[in-house]
Amino acid sequence: MKNILKKPFIRKSLIAFGAFVVFVVVMNYIVMPWYVSEPEFKVPKVLGMKESDAVNVLKDSNLTPVISDTTFDERFPRGSIIYQRPNAGETVKKGRNIYLFISGGEPVVSVPSLKGKSIIDARFALERIGLNLGRIDSITSDYPQNVIFDQQFAVGTPLKKGDSVGVSLSIGQSIGSITVPNLIGKSLADAEKILADSTLKVGKINYQQSVSLLPNTVLDQYPSQGNKANPGDAIDLFVTKPADMNNQNPNMGN
Repeated sequence: MKNILKKPFIRKSLIAFGAFVVFVVVMNYIVMPWYVSEPEFKVPKVLGMKESDAVNVLKDSNLTPVISDTTFDERFPRGSIIYQRPNAGETVKKGRNIYLFISGGEPVVSVPSLKGKSIIDARFALERIGLNLGRIDSITSDYPQNVIFDQQFAVGTPLKKGDSVGVSLSIGQSIGSITVPNLIGKSLADAEKILADSTLKVGKINYQQSVSLLPNTVLDQYPSQGNKANPGDAIDLFVTKPADMNNQNPNMGN
């Protein structure tokens, strides 16, 4: 018998058997009685509640809320509970984890780049992600005819599905009788006077930061110097931003 016990395999087998017996005894006489004696609670219904309200309700019911994921769902307001697990009405032990899924509200998509595209291509690019082509402004420009050169929203702007994006479509250069003057380096006031003297007017003013130039200095213009324009046409200007406009919208127009 002693020789048998000296064999490694037999000794390991006896140790494993002994450990198993101890495990069974502990489970039967300690763990299971304790688990069975734990109080049970019914899971309350928190669907449709705000996240904070749902968390408080579950904590008051001696349960543990766990925020699991956020999912876009237009049927539920943003921040409300759209799914819970375990379901409402199920009986669970005290402290049980209740997994909550939060609504992200209506799905949003990012505005794609439409510049350089035709109207057909732009419409397809927008409809493919759930947006619509909005107002089309046909404007003279240096861009080829029937090419989009500007869009209402910047690339990457989040919009709800079904929203529309307007574009500016080039009709090519117009053949006017007035030569656009050079306004770069002029003050905004001087630029307005020069344009008025040429029967032109200031169009959209795009303000930009500058640390080297005085405020209200013209940095660039569109159309550029030398282009032809008709009386009353507007010239867009890029102008340095005054100090008191730091918190204003950088894109302003007359």
